[in-house]
Amino acid sequence: MIAHGLTGLRLLLVVPTALAFADPVLWPAWYLALFIVVAIASDVLDGVMARRHGTASAAGQLFDHGTDCLFVAAALAGAAHAGLVTWLLPPLVLVAFGQYVLDSRLLHRERQLRGSFIGRWNGVLYFVPLVVLAASRLETFAPLETLLLETGRWMAWLLVASTLLSILDRAVAPLRQGATG
Repeated sequence: MIAHGLTGLRLLLVVPTALAFADPVLWPAWYLALFIVVAIASDVLDGVMARRHGTASAAGQLFDHGTDCLFVAAALAGAAHAGLVTWLLPPLVLVAFGQYVLDSRLLHRERQLRGSFIGRWNGVLYFVPLVVLAASRLETFAPLETLLLETGRWMAWLLVASTLLSILDRAVAPLRQGATG
């Protein structure tokens, strides 16, 4: 129950975070930073709490990963709206997640989601440009604003490439398994 509450908290932050990225005057910069910190902390802690309390489940995993997907895709869409990252990344995040779920549930008929090495790292790294771009708005990092904005922009392009690679890897995995099985 605690784990679902933490994931639910992250879900509640989807729209405010996207709007805060899309319109920098909507809320103070520290709100955006707080949204990101709370989202990351809840993402780290929900799995820990589910395992500690023996409530980890396939449905909980789908709720957690689905919420992560919505959070990063919406936040990246807000950043794209503000011209901070490419518009290619948010839909690619959604496609990769959809493929992850469909591959796990339909192709492999498993209740648990079937992770991949590239996909797992992408799931973690999608938060990086969000952290960097949120930091670029804070007065504390004002001298580094240009560097942070460029780092966030390039990180997004690298994630476009790694997400496409992940989608391709998952698409050809059944062919590789068929050749070896």
